Parts: sequence; structure tokens; C-alpha cells
Amino acid sequence: MKTRSARSAGAHLRERVPDVALPGDVRLMNAVAAAVFVLVGVGLAAAAVLWLARAHVFDIRSIRLDGELTRNSVPTIRANALPSLAGNFFSIDLARAQRAFEQVPWVRHAVVRRVFPGVLAVRLEEHRAVALWEDADGAEGADKLVNSHGEVFEANVGDVEDDALPVFSGPAANSAQMLSMWQRLEPVFAARDLELDRLTLSGRGSWRVQTADDATVELGRGSEDEVVARAERFLGTLAQVRSRFGAPLRYADLRHADGYALRLRGVTTAAATKAAGATNGVN
Repeated sequence: MKTRSARSAGAHLRERVPDVALPGDVRLMNAVAAAVFVLVGVGLAAAAVLWLARAHVFDIRSIRLDGELTRNSVPTIRANALPSLAGNFFSIDLARAQRAFEQVPWVRHAVVRRVFPGVLAVRLEEHRAVALWEDADGAEGADKLVNSHGEVFEANVGDVEDDALPVFSGPAANSAQMLSMWQRLEPVFAARDLELDRLTLSGRGSWRVQTADDATVELGRGSEDEVVARAERFLGTLAQVRSRFGAPLRYADLRHADGYALRLRGVTTAAATKAAGATNGVN
């Protein structure tokens, strides 16, 4: 009984003994040691990453090209882009690599990604030319075209097999607007057996089209719907005038509020005046 009581008393005393605080210099040494261990660990990790980045075992072994390539061949793309690529599988700058591939002629957009262990996968989108581009001031320079997104880009026009591409002339900032207008106007004129060859947008926002047989139609200013409606009204009466005089269109000005001015090929000024009078006020 005494032994059990003594043990109980000893346990009770041990529970009530307060913790002894470590001296300040000991705590400082422990903190310094912990910091050193952390720094050593970070240094070893950084050294390992640096070694991995420089190790030839992680060199890019191949470049895989995907996408519909019609203007470029794989050797041509590699020859143009590879000199601008630097680094291995881990260290290569993907944004810089993307820009390198997008500098290749006819390449509109590139998506570059890593495929472990040593492949650089590149998906390319090429420009699809829908029109030739001419600056509004008619200045000559590098060959320019308009793609299916309404963007102006530089490329060798001699590479275009389609000789029937129309010409867009206007401010470069309005190239997408011009493509949209062309897509609305072209079928309207085609329905009247008139093939459009050129679309012009002036700096003041006035539209003009020119046909393949060199006829010019001044469409004036306004929204896309307004310009298209104006063209439809004019073309709706043109067939009557042409059948009456038996002459093709040479020039029309639709910028008048109540009608339009008209000139036909081979028709004298007096006859043209009569034609204008016959059509004036037709909407």
C-alpha cells in the first residue's frame, strides 16, 4: 500500500513540475540551424533544376507539326523557325517559339506545347487569302492580302494560284468591315450577272465597287444594310435600262437622295440624259 501510494504521489508531483524554458542563445542556435538546413535544401533543389535544364539528355529531339499546310512544306517551316528556337525541353520559351513559327510566311497562328520526353508539338493555322489588298493612298510596298478573318497580312502574291481574287482598297483598320461588305454585295451583283472585281472604301466612309468589265458604281455612305439596300434598288431597275438602250453599264452614282445618275457604254450624252430622266426617282 505504501509503495502504491508513493508511486501515485510521485506521478502527481511530476505532472505539476512546470516546463523549463531554454536559454535565449540555445533557441537562437536552433533557429539558425533550421534556417541553414532550409537554405541547403533550397540550394540543392535549385542546383538539381539547373542541372536538368542544362543536361543534354533533355534536348528537344523532334518537332511535330500539325495542321492543314497548303502554302508551306515541313522542311520550309523548320528552316524558317528553327534558328529562332533556343533551350531544351524544360528551358525553351514557348511564347518565343510561338512567335518564331508565326513569322513563317503564310502562317497566321501557332500553338506550341511540350510532349514529354523530348517532343515539341506545333499546331499551325495558315492564312487563307480571299482578296488582294491595296492601301487607301495607293502606295506601293510589300505584297499584301486579306485573309478569311478580314486581316491584312504580307505574303508573296505570286504564291496565290487564284487569279480571280478581288482587290480591296481602303484604310487597313477597316479590312474586316470591307470583307463583311464584300460578302453582302458580291452575291447581289452576281444575281444580275455583274461580277465584282474591286471594293473601295474612302477615308470619309464612302463605298465604291468596280465590276470585271470596268463599270464603276458609287454606293455612298451609310450602314452595311443601307448600302446593300441601295444597291439592290438600283440593280432592280438596271435591267430595264440596259434592255432599252442595249448597252452595258459604264458608271452609276447612287449617292443622290431621290435617284441615281447613270452612264452606259456607247450611249451619247443626250441619250444618257434621257436614261437618267427615265430612272430618276426610282427607288
